[in-house]
Amino acid sequence: MKVKMILPALTEATSPFFRPIKYSLFPPLGLATLAGYLDPDDEVVLQDEHVQKLDLEDQPDLVVIQVYITSAYRAYELADHYRRRGAHVCLGGLHVTSLPEEAAAHADTIFLGPGEDTWPAFLQDYRQGRPLPRYASTQRSLIGLPPVRRDLIQRNLYLVPNSLVVSRGCPHHCDFCYKDAFYGPGRSFYTQTVDAALGEIERLPGRHLYFLDDHLFGSPRFAAELFEGMRGMGRLWQSAGTVRSILQSDLIEKAAASGLRSLFVGFETLSPDNLREQNKSQNLGRDYAAAIRRLHDLGVMVNASFVFGMDDDDESVFDRTVEWAVEQGIETATFHVLTPYPGTALHARMKAQGRILTENWDLYDTRHAVFQPKRMSPGALEAGYWRAYHEFYRWGSIVRSARNKRSLLGQARHLAYSGGWKKLEPLWDVIIRLKRVSNLLPALEGVLGAVDNPTLPAPAAGDNPAPDWDGIQTAESRIVC
Repeated sequence: MKVKMILPALTEATSPFFRPIKYSLFPPLGLATLAGYLDPDDEVVLQDEHVQKLDLEDQPDLVVIQVYITSAYRAYELADHYRRRGAHVCLGGLHVTSLPEEAAAHADTIFLGPGEDTWPAFLQDYRQGRPLPRYASTQRSLIGLPPVRRDLIQRNLYLVPNSLVVSRGCPHHCDFCYKDAFYGPGRSFYTQTVDAALGEIERLPGRHLYFLDDHLFGSPRFAAELFEGMRGMGRLWQSAGTVRSILQSDLIEKAAASGLRSLFVGFETLSPDNLREQNKSQNLGRDYAAAIRRLHDLGVMVNASFVFGMDDDDESVFDRTVEWAVEQGIETATFHVLTPYPGTALHARMKAQGRILTENWDLYDTRHAVFQPKRMSPGALEAGYWRAYHEFYRWGSIVRSARNKRSLLGQARHLAYSGGWKKLEPLWDVIIRLKRVSNLLPALEGVLGAVDNPTLPAPAAGDNPAPDWDGIQTAESRIVC
């Protein structure tokens, strides 16, 4: 059987604001994990359109496409193309789960929710000549899943080829998040076994890891055991966590001791009223500044997430947020326009209030105002979003933020990381076009590893060889994402 798996490019790939480095950071693993269920004699091709040009003249028997909201129209275009060529087309992912009827018009089979149970059931039905038009997930377990087909991933096209996922979902229920729409009423957070996660890490070459988990710290017991097991491996790694997980117990210290050097943190807003409105109770009453200090004291850099346009936000929110972030010495920030994704509680509320302005999914990219804000115009919201990015990443702001670090090494590290992420963008674009982005991994590791905290373990000698990216064999994972 000839199988083609496609991650379509987000619509923004055709925009003048498209940032190629965002999609060359690490390989997504969802389709590569599904490929683990295929038979050894199946011919499989996996293509990520963000980093490679698609071959559309082939004749696969089965086509599998993962759909996000801002890739929906491109996904439907590809699905229609391959159906005309006689392939059986499958669509799954967040957008398909939220709007199944829309997706079903372009597919032979659609998948709702996670694929741990539905994908193998479909394959059995398909091979017997009786595939169903729809499969909805009901089981939640990562035990006994097949290895990720990492041999299908072109590692040289990504800055950090060692992406992995060891947990599923998140234990929290924020109104603007897709999670509850995707998982439905079933179990929405679960993990691998610690032994399975450690086994996968040991098999990955090189030194740098990028955990793609929504909330790696979601189970404190699992996370603590994982971090203890990673101590002494000489790894450097990045991930995402919450303010609560940073301030709770000694979990973040264990993470730093095992190699954590950069953490994505969803601060989202400085307004308690906004937090209550969006049901982000895990941030209420938390000392954001204390969380940042704790990370910085451990040598962990902060990638802070902020969302603009909640009901308590007026036009002063952009400057206030940027000023606060700069004063805290945050290394990098990700700003978003509040976006009411279909299937979320936020979308239902705004739909009922008549505040949705468009259902053009191309605009649901967290850069456009697709709803009517309460205390400003849609135009002011978009203009403020762009101004926040400009102001935060001005050299003056970067230098002022770096001065918050207590050592010269910390200041230099801040300048290299923040400046390199935004100010060297033309260089990144050239390197990506030359397909040499993985050559910069040692430079990134050098910045991440430049920590002057004496309580952290020194990197082990010989942990950063120059691996043969093209020769990497399949490694094992226990997640379908």
